Amino acid sequence: MMRQASILSILFLLAVASILIALGIGQYPLSTSEIMATLIKCLDVASRCADAGVEEQIIWQLRLPRILIAFITGAGLAITGVVLQTLTRNPLADPYLFGISSGASLGAVTALAFGAIGLGLSLAAMLGSLLSVLLMVVLSGGTARHVQFLVLAGVAISFMLSSLTSLVLYFSTPNVVAALLFWMMGSFDHIGWQDLTIPVITLVICLAIFYTFSRQLDAMLAGDKVARSLGIATQKLRLALLIIAAILTSVLVSKVGGIGFVGLMIPHICRFFTGHQLSALLPVAFLVGGIFMVWVDAISRTILTDQHLPIGIVTAAIGSLFFIILLKHYQTKRRQEGI
Repeated sequence: MMRQASILSILFLLAVASILIALGIGQYPLSTSEIMATLIKCLDVASRCADAGVEEQIIWQLRLPRILIAFITGAGLAITGVVLQTLTRNPLADPYLFGISSGASLGAVTALAFGAIGLGLSLAAMLGSLLSVLLMVVLSGGTARHVQFLVLAGVAISFMLSSLTSLVLYFSTPNVVAALLFWMMGSFDHIGWQDLTIPVITLVICLAIFYTFSRQLDAMLAGDKVARSLGIATQKLRLALLIIAAILTSVLVSKVGGIGFVGLMIPHICRFFTGHQLSALLPVAFLVGGIFMVWVDAISRTILTDQHLPIGIVTAAIGSLFFIILLKHYQTKRRQEGI
């Protein structure tokens, strides 16, 4: 328990430090003293940066909302990956494997092609992700009982919905296609304070629900038979949590576009420190995912001099490198064990 508290305390401090450092990174670099002075001024309700200078505009209106949505996105995708990997007992499970992200992208891209923004975009993404869950359950036999069928159905649906997204792009105008392609690769550009409310509320509610059922998820990790012997309705719980994961993913995708590898990679990193127990793993994944995405955003803003690199490109590069290292680690471990 003390070790868990120490890990969370260190990660919390790292999260705060990462956000503060990221505020100073960019084409207009800012010192720590400038950042702190600007934040104190802007947090003053009386002023609220009404007489905003250059520093206030950069920090309060541009960088801080962007960095916060980056943290929220990383945290949300990480805990979704933890839950999906536990529900399926599959270490490669994430929102993309199940078609949840593909469904949300299809809904959002279709809505964007017709000029929808704001709440309409979020609702379209949510409908797309829920459609993917419905199709996954139907294709797996009408229940959420057989895990292997769910995974196979999710892979099939992911490819199917991705092809439909490509079809929407094909029939769109060139200007719309350019905007949609950039959005599909993930971007925190054009994020304002008004874009934070729904993701924050959704993330807090979903995290609370996942944490509430952490003991049941621990039991399901041992197998459905073990969980059912403890009185857990595995089929209903799996379906309910899949829907909640779909809702969280859709809200994030509607705001920032498609970002891969986070829900797949972060849970593996966190298990090295916490093990598989969900009550310990979820808060650690929340913080590590948020910290990771803050630094991914910092890289995307600085790696090119005159433009921002799409977030999905950076996460894909880091994620692929991570899994090559992980593969080599497991190969070495198996050789040492003589397997």
